[in-house]
Amino acid sequence: MNVQRRSFLRGAAGAVGGLLGGLWAGQAEGQRRPDAVSAAERTSGAPGRPAGSARSLSVTVLDVPKLPYEIDKGVKVFKLVAEPVKAEFVPGKIVEVWGYNGSMPGPTIEVNEGDRLRVVFENRLPEAQTVHWHGLEVPIAMDGVPAISQPLVMPGEQFTYEFTVHQNGTFFYHTHMAMAEMIGLIGFFIIHPAQAYEPAVQKDFGIILQEWAVLPNNTVPNTLSMEFNWLTFNGKAGPATTPMLVKLGERVRIRIINIGMDHHPIHLHGMQFTVTGTESGRVPESARYQQNTVLVGVAQARDIEFVAKYPGDWMLHCHLPHHMMNQMVSMVGPMTHGGPLQTGKGMEEGMGIMKGNALSDENAPGFGRGMGMIAAEKPTSPIVGPTPHTMPREHGGPAGHSVPGFPQDMWMPMDEEVTKPETFGLPKDWSAALGGMMTLVRVLPPKEYDEIMALVKAAGSTAESKAPAVHPTAPPASHDHRH
Repeated sequence: MNVQRRSFLRGAAGAVGGLLGGLWAGQAEGQRRPDAVSAAERTSGAPGRPAGSARSLSVTVLDVPKLPYEIDKGVKVFKLVAEPVKAEFVPGKIVEVWGYNGSMPGPTIEVNEGDRLRVVFENRLPEAQTVHWHGLEVPIAMDGVPAISQPLVMPGEQFTYEFTVHQNGTFFYHTHMAMAEMIGLIGFFIIHPAQAYEPAVQKDFGIILQEWAVLPNNTVPNTLSMEFNWLTFNGKAGPATTPMLVKLGERVRIRIINIGMDHHPIHLHGMQFTVTGTESGRVPESARYQQNTVLVGVAQARDIEFVAKYPGDWMLHCHLPHHMMNQMVSMVGPMTHGGPLQTGKGMEEGMGIMKGNALSDENAPGFGRGMGMIAAEKPTSPIVGPTPHTMPREHGGPAGHSVPGFPQDMWMPMDEEVTKPETFGLPKDWSAALGGMMTLVRVLPPKEYDEIMALVKAAGSTAESKAPAVHPTAPPASHDHRH
């Protein structure tokens, strides 16, 4: 037993501590045997994939990189580093979050059924962490639950996870420290089957759903909040989300994962799909049926598949109305927040549980709805703060301002700020139609598809390479290697 494990167990009853230490040591030892690679791994040339088996299509998680690996005696070795990251939800909106390897969400881990993996995890955050492999069937010593299955990985320390994957499907990895989940520590873990799924797809995309409560003029999300004013796909809010490019007639798979606080009904315009996978793997064909909206619950994964048979720029979005907007704050009737913002009030008020009249002397200005705000109110437009992006007057008609409740929506074109090769050819003001958990599936005729893909290739912007910049951090205090 090494020094770190003795330190971890110090203070516990001797017999219980010795038993736990022995269990951890024995299980971890059993997990790190490089010679425990299967015969198929040793002879196939591609670890974990039997010779002659069909290959699956690599998954594209737009705006998120892949995690590279090396091969050590048939074992795929990944280095996963938890660290502070700056994320840009939309141009100019920089948020200080936590991620892995300079990216939030974390980079995609993509492996094959049967692979032997070694993940060397390093914690460069100021708090203890672990990594849980959500949905994976691994030995208890590798499950990533602090104190239950392993010691905490302290700041500056490392822990090595090693296991063989025998499942296939859409999974994910995340911290098992609850509030750290809410500040960004999640990533895809894709396991391709030994025999590729049928029917084959020509495009395979991934989307990570996340929610954020960010006070005005603040850069750090309020992880205690239960209501959110920023909703993201792969760390981006519409219209900064990168459209998915599909050639007319192709079969498409989209994998969606969620570990936030809310369930999300994800709706596709223009086409029907079937749910072909969940967080436990492939759905039997007999259990599938057509839908155009799928509820992706907390801690769930959903794989949807469809044939892109209708050309057009089709929306894919969460259908909760508040999740199709950016930077909302609460208001009451024709009143909106103005003046200085303060923190305060209690948990009940923060959850919207009010006593008496909402505009009583007791409650009047303190509408934070879970984001910790108290704000003075004044009669004004319900658009929050001064903005050039109010709905044009002509959209409401000459009497619009005499109608109670008007205006309700903002119209925020920002085409130039979010232009990228994937948006080429979209109509003027397209960006105003997208906010929050919204993106586009662009089903393009072959010629147009080839032209836009040439632009993407020339720009080197298939957005897997667009990881957010790493927040500068001091070198970790130590590099203790712990199993």
